[in-house]
Amino acid sequence: MDRFSYRGVAVDIPGEIRLDRYAAEQVKILSRSQIKSRILEARVNGRSVKLSRLIRAGDLLELSWLTPPEENLVPEDIPLDILYEDERTVVINKPAGMVVHPGAGNHSGTLANALLWRRLVLGKTERGPGPANRTGIVHRLDKDTSGVMIAAYDDGALAFLASQFKARKVEKRYAALVRGTPREKQGLIHRGILRDPGDRKRFTAAADPPGSGGRVKPALTRYRLIRSWGDYSLLLLRPKTGRTHQIRVHLRFLGHPILGDPLYAPRDRGFPHASLMLHASSLTLALPDGAGPCRFRAPLPDRFKTIITSLKRA
Repeated sequence: MDRFSYRGVAVDIPGEIRLDRYAAEQVKILSRSQIKSRILEARVNGRSVKLSRLIRAGDLLELSWLTPPEENLVPEDIPLDILYEDERTVVINKPAGMVVHPGAGNHSGTLANALLWRRLVLGKTERGPGPANRTGIVHRLDKDTSGVMIAAYDDGALAFLASQFKARKVEKRYAALVRGTPREKQGLIHRGILRDPGDRKRFTAAADPPGSGGRVKPALTRYRLIRSWGDYSLLLLRPKTGRTHQIRVHLRFLGHPILGDPLYAPRDRGFPHASLMLHASSLTLALPDGAGPCRFRAPLPDRFKTIITSLKRA
């Protein structure tokens, strides 16, 4: 097992929140179940505390834990669309339908399996500490979202990249085909994200009511209208925060859900078989060896082009 640590100041807490929940949902170092089993020590403002400790914005957090290697992950030779690669990082254009991490019902064929194969078989383990069978995934995209993702080949690169995401120094741009046309050609959606109490798989846009205990996470998304065709529009989106399902929830709140969204949009009569029409079109950040900021782009996939061509002909 390897020892890892985190030190940082708590932010974006409107009230109080449990330490383990903040570490899982905001810092995103481990899941809450993993935190309970792997944390060696937790300190708040220099004092040892339990994981149930309530923390506030401004508290200094120090966590250390053990992380076992991903023993059950099997390397698989899965073709990837590589946008950039060096000895420490790889940028890929993830296809829609590919799961990032193995989970229930998805034990193979994931991006993690593919990256592990590249790391082991291609020998991408020369630099930096850390077990060879760690995948180095820095961030995630939903299964049905396509586009740019970056991963690290060593733990030093992983920490360097992750710190940029945490500090919100990464610029992410998405393209989405949506229903209808926004009244304003560009704008800012400033609405918190809350897990839907009626469906744990969904989230909803909500204000932060008194007594919510910080359950509503602040979220901001900028949008710009690119083109409209009748009842459909192509939008460019720049999320300023990285909440789960943020763009999907915000566009539903705006009244223009993403075409093909199985969770937040009704089935479309014009395109009943459309998949989630959301694509991570670019990612801008610095690389571990000092190069940057670098912008990596993934062109619109064929599924977008097919629908847009159909709309132009209508």
